[in-house]
Amino acid sequence: MKKIMSGNEAIARGAWEAGCTFAAAYPGTPSTEILENIAQYDEIYSEWSPNEKVAVEVACGASIAGARALCAMKHVGLNVAADPLFTIAYEGANGGLVIISTDDPGMHSSQNEQDNRLYAPHAKVAMIEPSDSQECKDYIKYAFEISEKYDTPVLFRITTRIAHSKGVVEVSEREEVEFKPYEKNVKKYVMIPGHARIKHVEVEERLKRLKELSNNTPLNRIEWGDKK
Repeated sequence: MKKIMSGNEAIARGAWEAGCTFAAAYPGTPSTEILENIAQYDEIYSEWSPNEKVAVEVACGASIAGARALCAMKHVGLNVAADPLFTIAYEGANGGLVIISTDDPGMHSSQNEQDNRLYAPHAKVAMIEPSDSQECKDYIKYAFEISEKYDTPVLFRITTRIAHSKGVVEVSEREEVEFKPYEKNVKKYVMIPGHARIKHVEVEERLKRLKELSNNTPLNRIEWGDKK
């Protein structure tokens, strides 16, 4: 079945199809409609957070408990959430954890136009960047899979035009995903210096595996235009 959807609507649909069960966000254009649309799916528990930092932290908690979880915010909100992001990058994930940043080139509704793609190498996490509504829906599914396979939060970066532009999207049914078992692991989830030093080595090794994935994944492709 095909529907006309904005990028934000498609992200919500993709999260639902991917078996996501928890979502949190702090409102701010161009990201607000992501959680507004997720709230329409009964299978996903969703809530507004008092700020972006809290949204990331509660989504991280849901991930640790074994659920597929996401949080969403506009680009300047990731500055507020940077503190937990950089630590969660070391902790990794249990259930898939996706952090959505909606950047605002041109400053249509923002005080700056920072490029949050730079957060990914800075925090040493995976990042996915869709280019239209169909990719927004499809790539969210990949984001959860990558998060769980590579034990990493995934930064999902879109822009104002992708968030609000509409396109035809091929939709499918929801895939129920079982909660991953929670196992108490202080060395993984409590980043005191002694644990963090060990995890840092794992993070660097993870980056090597993510680089290999980036070089071979179908998400990266070149579409040649008319050379005339």
